[in-house]
Amino acid sequence: MILVTGATGFLGAELVVQLLQTEDKVRCTKKENSVIPQKLIPFAHKIEWVFANILDYSDFELAFENITQVYHCAALVSFDKNLKEKMLLVNAEGTANVVNLCIQFNIDKLLHVSSIAALGSAKHSEAINETYFWEGFETHDAYAVSKYRGEMEVWRGINEGLNAVIVNPSVIIGVDAGTECSGALFETIKNGFSYYTQGATGFVDVKDVAKCMILLMQNEVNNQRFIINSENLSYKELFSLTAEEFGRKTPLKLAKPWMLNIAWRLNSIKNTLTGGKGGLNKTVANTASKTTEYDNQKIKTLLNFQFFPIKKTITEIVNSLKSA
Repeated sequence: MILVTGATGFLGAELVVQLLQTEDKVRCTKKENSVIPQKLIPFAHKIEWVFANILDYSDFELAFENITQVYHCAALVSFDKNLKEKMLLVNAEGTANVVNLCIQFNIDKLLHVSSIAALGSAKHSEAINETYFWEGFETHDAYAVSKYRGEMEVWRGINEGLNAVIVNPSVIIGVDAGTECSGALFETIKNGFSYYTQGATGFVDVKDVAKCMILLMQNEVNNQRFIINSENLSYKELFSLTAEEFGRKTPLKLAKPWMLNIAWRLNSIKNTLTGGKGGLNKTVANTASKTTEYDNQKIKTLLNFQFFPIKKTITEIVNSLKSA
């Protein structure tokens, strides 16, 4: 049987839907207070839910009984520095538990979802590929550190005999993202936004990430990492394409780095005074002004994979938000 951790999340739910096109049953873990996504409700009879805390080893032991393959999607995604310790627990120590259980139960193969945040930095404006590793922790935010340490746990497991594949998705977008994480970008533009930032990064449709994960699990490849990235886009291009789909004016004002630095500091002061949370912070401001490109040739060559055009994904997201 297949086990999926983090099945109630954006990527995990899509993965389960795709797996159930061919599998009779899939076992999924969830926390007791997690809400089952609407897209999984029609498959209730084919999903075996196990209530388990990723930090509780004994909880997860029950989930691993009679399992042959594991997709590890569970993670805490946040740019809030106040959640650093929690992210390190869930994304690093939680992954260590999954790796140890895979070894204990002699699992055939583990597919671990890491992140482009765990890749090394580009040199001389080159596109980052799978050979890039970190040279230090001092320039990385809490989320990136937690995902890097989680990935290191998988490499440790590989050294101990585990068969595993690591995927490093770029920014995952799709209809079901809601208004959190990547979905917040589209909600912001929907409400009218006249600024763009000078940065750029990679984007990929959630359906493509799930497809690649399944194909990599089925493939004989082991003990490697793969960047899953459809296209590299500037934020200006992303904002403009989205604004056009909404029938709104294209953002024409450049939010320069110094402006963003002032903005996140003001937001930090406001949150301190009011006890509020969220909004622009230092990590988001720095990311929005940074240009990074990602090389997807390794995954495309191995799987002969063609990515869904990001422009079409944007159209699907906008149409969904219009009808919401």
